[in-house]
Amino acid sequence: MSRGGSYGEVGQKIDYVFKVVLIGDSAVGKSQLLARFARNEFNLDSKATIGVEFQTRTLHIDARTVKAQIWDTAGQERYRAVTSAYYRGAVGAMLVYDITKRQSFDHVARWLEELRGHADKNIVIMLIGNKSDLGTLRVVPTEDAKEFAERENLFFMETSALESTNVENAFMTVLTEIYRIVSKKNLVANEEVDSSGNSSLLKGTKIVVPGQEPAPPTKASCCMSS
Repeated sequence: MSRGGSYGEVGQKIDYVFKVVLIGDSAVGKSQLLARFARNEFNLDSKATIGVEFQTRTLHIDARTVKAQIWDTAGQERYRAVTSAYYRGAVGAMLVYDITKRQSFDHVARWLEELRGHADKNIVIMLIGNKSDLGTLRVVPTEDAKEFAERENLFFMETSALESTNVENAFMTVLTEIYRIVSKKNLVANEEVDSSGNSSLLKGTKIVVPGQEPAPPTKASCCMSS
């Protein structure tokens, strides 16, 4: 999470940059959720994400300009090596499963454990049951996910990237909660100055200065849809 007087692409002052990561098994729709939120797009021919990529969207929360930097990584085990850098600096996470694939929900606990092992302890987490448009193929009852979310103190929504159901709501809920925490100073995001006068960052609380993002590598309960 970064804060400061930097400026975005069209010259507007950026007050905060919030890094949010998408996690979950492969093929649950993480990249489609990102495309829907960042560009309002859905690609029926979407391929599996290789490596890591991120997209940004600038929005306004409580008269502040917030740049959401949303990171997406492939769920396959062979990409586990990217996780340390992937989670670093994240202040929000979207933990995604597919309501038509029980195994993807069964793996949620493992993903949550990994997330909490790498990320800031105050990270805001949204459990997302994606592909709600495939209700006739559902194998994960809404109540199962809701109970898990309540037990683990997560937000929870069911979404459809295809139909754009609850996607905006899910991301905005997480980003607004991050802003609420930051504004109350519960999530420490300021620089510490050591005795020599050099600034040092608290681990897991700050990312890049707006406009200087790194190039991507090559390649609770809340609302539910009806």
